[in-house]
Amino acid sequence: MTTRLNPITTPRHQLHAEKARRNREAALAAFIGKKAEIDEMLARLQTLSDDHFNCSPDEVGLVMVGTLDHYASLLKRITDSAFGEGVYVVGFT
Repeated sequence: MTTRLNPITTPRHQLHAEKARRNREAALAAFIGKKAEIDEMLARLQTLSDDHFNCSPDEVGLVMVGTLDHYASLLKRITDSAFGEGVYVVGFT
């Protein structure tokens, strides 16, 4: 448990520094939580892909192709955003 600084007796710069420190700690905790959430989703997707998206060769049809195309388009939006590609390219040459 951390103790809070007394705003009446503590210099203003020290109060700002303490607030900034708490904000950094909160941001780091939120970042780690979101990263864990993404890692879990990626692991689940990898497991599903390894199992051929629960589709046996006899079940493959245009509906499954459409489903995979939809998944691929959603993932492409994510990777384009993460890597600054596609519509997320910054600037033109």
